[in-house]
Amino acid sequence: MSIESKIKDLKIILPEPKDPVGSYVASKLVGKLLYISGQISTDENGDLIKGKIGKDLDVKQGYEAAKRCGLAIISQVKKACGGDLQKVKSCIKLTGYVNSTDDFGEQPKIINGASEIISKVFDNKGLHTRAAVSCNSLPLNVAVEVDAIFEVI
Repeated sequence: MSIESKIKDLKIILPEPKDPVGSYVASKLVGKLLYISGQISTDENGDLIKGKIGKDLDVKQGYEAAKRCGLAIISQVKKACGGDLQKVKSCIKLTGYVNSTDDFGEQPKIINGASEIISKVFDNKGLHTRAAVSCNSLPLNVAVEVDAIFEVI
């Protein structure tokens, strides 16, 4: 089954890939490695998902925010691959940043939102290494930011 068919079967609607708003690029291909810049948490309408996990948002809401970051990553990968997700050989690594309170310790549960959607869409090609890091703030006060590295053909 193609990755596009998998996306349709899962009833996933990918967000439009956002252009950078600073002095960086959304993606960069180095050899066969595709680096995706940090994707911040936005909802289905493109509105920012803001707040601190453990204060403003709970674990479930944080998970969903990270899932939205994962979908944005897939969207950026698709754009970088000229619309052909079949060019993805493997997801190598995700790094997830969680805007959380000082006493919150369940960052991995939050970043599972991004990890699980990448794994569902890409099957075994989506299995990756990962870091889940707590931050006391993120740009625009978003709840989650996730960046990625993929191997492409």
